[in-house]
Amino acid sequence: MPRLLGVDIPNNKRVEYALRYIYGIGPARAKLICQECGFEDSMRASELKEEHINKIMTAIAEHQYKVEGDLRREVVSNIKRLTAIKSYRGLRHAKGLPVRGQRTSTNARTRKGVRKTVGVVSKS
Repeated sequence: MPRLLGVDIPNNKRVEYALRYIYGIGPARAKLICQECGFEDSMRASELKEEHINKIMTAIAEHQYKVEGDLRREVVSNIKRLTAIKSYRGLRHAKGLPVRGQRTSTNARTRKGVRKTVGVVSKS
């Protein structure tokens, strides 16, 4: 398994798809990196040699993409900033509710978590 930026890349996948396992690299950036490095479309991650890995690393550094730890830190700090200034979005993050305007009377289970049933306890 090749290792890029502290992430194990799956062997059996094509390079374009394997690069997406790196946090901060999606479909568009993966395609650009592969074109820039001159990889064939059918090339698998298991076929990557040290020089190919170095090409990928220089392509990422050259474009100054924020990936992995730096990007995660930036996202967390942005959320902390929103919470600290008590903006609407920050309050929604703090309460664990949907941030981008979704409804909450029904649905929103991913964000709100498992249902907490509130019922009446009857005397027996």
